[in-house]
Amino acid sequence: MKNKEALLIIDYTYDFVDDHGSLTCGQAGQDCEPTIMKLAQQFVADGNYVILPTDCHQLNDPFHPESKLFPPHNIEGTSGRDFYGELKTWYEENKSDKVWQMDKTRYSSFVGTNLDLDLRMRNVKTLHLVGVCTDICVLQTAIYAYNLGYKIVVHQAGVAGTTPENHRFALENMKNNLGAEII
Repeated sequence: MKNKEALLIIDYTYDFVDDHGSLTCGQAGQDCEPTIMKLAQQFVADGNYVILPTDCHQLNDPFHPESKLFPPHNIEGTSGRDFYGELKTWYEENKSDKVWQMDKTRYSSFVGTNLDLDLRMRNVKTLHLVGVCTDICVLQTAIYAYNLGYKIVVHQAGVAGTTPENHRFALENMKNNLGAEII
């Protein structure tokens, strides 16, 4: 079986990207949209996978550590979890056995999910990362991917951080400490 690649579009939702989102990275996140959409189309055309790991939280969950760190965001059943911009329609038109959304409750797309199993069953060896935030969920997903032995490619124009400084730090960290290819 030929090695496959997967594009992970991490947390590209209203709450994280829209100007009115509850925990938005704003314009920097919005500027990622053309790159994310181009890559999503390319991966589908090439017969590879597109996976959309998406934060899913419960309102006022006293046991979730993020409840103490951030305002409520990506609450299950709310429009804050809707994919941002063109991605919302694109996903509805393309969801399939090669394009799917998955819920996650932690920063890393691997923690508490079947992502690693799903990727291994499909012979995926290389992960391409886009989405938000570079310094939180993208970085944590990259760290887990590294520890699980995946090749990591981060598309710089397709990720945005909480601040420009944190964004740069995360990219350098992934490059220097995880061997990620930054393109």
